[in-house]
Amino acid sequence: MGTDVEPSDEGGVITAHHYKPTEIHQAAAAARKQKKRRYGIAARLLFLTLDLIYGNKSTLEKFRILEVVARVPYQAWEQVAFVAVTHTHEDPSFARRVHDRALLARTQQDNELFHLLIVEELLDSRTFNRSAIRGRFLPQLLAFAYYHLSWILYVARPQLSFGLNADFEDHAMHTYLAYVDDHPDLAEQTWVSQFKAEYGDYRTVADVLTSMALDEQHHRDESVALIEAARFGQ
Repeated sequence: MGTDVEPSDEGGVITAHHYKPTEIHQAAAAARKQKKRRYGIAARLLFLTLDLIYGNKSTLEKFRILEVVARVPYQAWEQVAFVAVTHTHEDPSFARRVHDRALLARTQQDNELFHLLIVEELLDSRTFNRSAIRGRFLPQLLAFAYYHLSWILYVARPQLSFGLNADFEDHAMHTYLAYVDDHPDLAEQTWVSQFKAEYGDYRTVADVLTSMALDEQHHRDESVALIEAARFGQ
């Protein structure tokens, strides 16, 4: 089914999970059995806003918006971490932990960026027309608001920002998997992409969307683990 996909630190491939193409369906079957998180108020408001603007039905257009928004918490965390290094460099051990957190956030954003590029490419193959309001202005507005909410929560109490992101990523995982289940024809569509070298040599559109769902699961689990950790390891 193509070449093995290794984590980015081992093979240079921008996937967050550690599954090979031959393993993703087994991993996805286990993910489908997981219950959804009990989403907080902020996450529910975000999902409601997306539904009101783009409809309740999952579509590639809606995934595009999700991926535009998905990157911004990691950008906010990275920004705070780099500022923190400026104020903590006199304690090298502590500054190193802060820097490691920034590197993790950068890796997470890069993964989400490739999700966005892949979805954009899929939309292009379907001759999707991006409108000025729904396709450009509103996604940027949502991302702007979500960035500042994530930043404020992270500065005030990091666990709240991690929890919001865990809700978002959990929702994304379940949404991607449900979309693949509802569109069995995707398993017959060959995935043709300029991003295979960076993201992974998946065979079908269903495979790559399943891989993206598992990435979201990995991001969710990272955020859940960070909820219990003190800010920058303290």
